[in-house]
Amino acid sequence: MRSPFSSLALAPTDLLRNPTYRRLWISILISSFGGQVTLLAIPLTAAVLLHASSAQMSYLQSMELVPFVLLSLPTGVWLDGRRKLPVYIGGELTVAFTVATIPLAWWLGWLSISWLYVTGFIIGAVNTTAGSAAQIVLTQIVPRERLVEAHAKNALASSTAEVSGPGFAGVLIKLTGAPIALLADAVLLLLSATILRGVQVTEAATREQHSFWHAMREGIDFVRGHRLLVTMASCVGVWQLCNACAMQQQILLATRELGLSARGVGLSYVGLGIGTIATSTVGARIARRLGPGPTLVLGFAVCGCGWLQLGIAPAGRWGLAAYPLMLFAFGVGAVLIFINFLSLRQSVTPGHMLGRMTSTMRWLILLPAVPGALWGGWLGTHFGVRSALSFAGATAILLALLAWRMPIIRSVRTLPSLRSEAVTPWSSDEPTNP
Repeated sequence: MRSPFSSLALAPTDLLRNPTYRRLWISILISSFGGQVTLLAIPLTAAVLLHASSAQMSYLQSMELVPFVLLSLPTGVWLDGRRKLPVYIGGELTVAFTVATIPLAWWLGWLSISWLYVTGFIIGAVNTTAGSAAQIVLTQIVPRERLVEAHAKNALASSTAEVSGPGFAGVLIKLTGAPIALLADAVLLLLSATILRGVQVTEAATREQHSFWHAMREGIDFVRGHRLLVTMASCVGVWQLCNACAMQQQILLATRELGLSARGVGLSYVGLGIGTIATSTVGARIARRLGPGPTLVLGFAVCGCGWLQLGIAPAGRWGLAAYPLMLFAFGVGAVLIFINFLSLRQSVTPGHMLGRMTSTMRWLILLPAVPGALWGGWLGTHFGVRSALSFAGATAILLALLAWRMPIIRSVRTLPSLRSEAVTPWSSDEPTNP
């Protein structure tokens, strides 16, 4: 008799059958769950406890983005000469310590918006270095031709946390206060780092590099000479500007115009989790059906529609429904964008250039986010927070229309292969059929 759970069994070739990838996936799941607490607790601490203005909320967002502008390019050179996994683990530990200082400062009576600015800057600096290292570690575990599937599964881990995490975070914040709730993230990050210590990766031999500046220029020249990379960086950079413009202003809209409590905001974020988990499950299939390029464009459009409908939604029941709907649309669109964007850029880059390519691309796409966050604060201050969301939505929809007219994006129907570099051998717990 067939077991009712047989449909839940992993396929013989499923990535999660590989013990190394499975350990990485579990670590991502745990750290993502803790990240949901931080995602809500820091802006809520600023907005509710410290009574931050629209401008201060935009400064807080900018402080997390400034390290990408300052450190991304040198980080790429630094990473290409070092083992990536220890950098990844060190980043998890650093963020755990950093977020734990917020409840300590609150308890001692030292907490201020300036403290949150410094915390945001440190988290941004860690994400610049350890975040790039984490993306490269994935390419050391998973074959290049399966990167879309791997990024979709990673997004599934994150979105699984996004379904249950916000509700948990909202209740925790209500019971303990936003600053104290950050201790939960610190504990989960410590657990994630412990799991990562058991991940086994084989680092490729580092090629001898010339001077620091020569190596950094090599990375920039590699990206500049690759038309697909430049085009994608331009498009995703505009999307990041829109995202930064909307991100912190939407918290102000929820708490001050829609009247949502911390728990209500947390429950609304379940919409984000549902959108990401649903799209992560079918994202690889959508990319195979439409192609990575068209799927990337679709992601821009979905995010834009979500921001725009919240920007024009009136107060009342429609506004209360529009907020989780916006988060749902953002979850769908962001997954469609990044599983394809990350896979495309990694698939065309040789291993010895991954660090510099990753950091150069992250620098290019996040450079517009800093003025985007400031622009959102200016719009929110002078024209209301809805204007920032309306601007982000309309611009993202225009971006989708323009990107669709670019043949180099529209024509990418399969993941490019890098013929000059051998594919990492693949193994799993069980033998697979050819």
